Amino acid sequence: MTVKLTNALTLFFSLLVEAMPFLLLGVLLSSLLLLFVDERRLIAVMPKHPLAGALAGSLAGFLFPVCECGNVPVARRLLIQGAPSSMAVGFLLAAPTVNPIVFWATWTAFRDQPEIVFLRIFFSLAIAVIVGWTFSRQVDLRPMMQPSVARLMPTPVPPSQIGQSALLQSGTFLLDAAGQPIRLDNLVAAGGTIISRPFSERLQLMIDNVTQEFRELGGMLVIGSAIAAAVQVFVPRDIILSLGQGPITSILAMMALAWVVSICSTVDSFFALAFASTFTSGSLLAFLVFGPMIDLKNIGLLLTVFRGRTILYLFMLAGQLTFLFCLVMNLYIS
Repeated sequence: MTVKLTNALTLFFSLLVEAMPFLLLGVLLSSLLLLFVDERRLIAVMPKHPLAGALAGSLAGFLFPVCECGNVPVARRLLIQGAPSSMAVGFLLAAPTVNPIVFWATWTAFRDQPEIVFLRIFFSLAIAVIVGWTFSRQVDLRPMMQPSVARLMPTPVPPSQIGQSALLQSGTFLLDAAGQPIRLDNLVAAGGTIISRPFSERLQLMIDNVTQEFRELGGMLVIGSAIAAAVQVFVPRDIILSLGQGPITSILAMMALAWVVSICSTVDSFFALAFASTFTSGSLLAFLVFGPMIDLKNIGLLLTVFRGRTILYLFMLAGQLTFLFCLVMNLYIS
């Protein structure tokens, strides 16, 4: 029992040391978005079509290279600032994998199997776009969010009113200096005209916001890491891997392993490399694609944004699509 406790503590601190720098990076990017980016201009240049929005969000990882811990605060900030749900969900799922750091790390580990490198990016991108587009069908995402986040989100414009004059839309509006109507509830939810405040004031607000978000999300990361470490100790990896090495069972085994071990996406390719000689290419891709999207460690972080039912939807959609893509890989390609 003492040995298991020691192993659990070692795993717990390993996960924390690995994840905390990326969480801090995500919180910094989130605060920069809040205080130094004009959200109305940002939203104005975003694609309006749900599929294009999901693709843009999925590719945004090249601009914000964060792992599965740092992507949560950035996705939350995008939703609060009124970004389309397809874009925020696409970023949430794709950014931990579709970014230059992870591409380089995967290439270093699997340079002898380049198909693993490129299919990892392609599968992650395709799954993120499909799930992001699916979430865009929900016009008002607020019932699926935690109340603290839903209160800050702007009121969505119904599809029937898109393109209409503001004078024909429901809601409360003000006229800006140019005489253009501004939806009042959206302005309040987004934090008003923070971007117009003096630089020193915005800098102080950024420091306060970083402290608050890091304390809130860091606490959830500690809980998630503790649960992941305990599960790894009491459910050994050998039991999961013994589930099977066939074309189907190997995919399920590696997806379960990825969910449990919760390794950062920047280094998980080196962990997967140890199984390259015994597992199929499809099952290796299942580990590399599914783990960065939803693992045991970051469920606590996701619970600061989404309700539990929404996380279950994300988990089921991402899991089914990963299984389908990797099964095709096992049966028809590799």
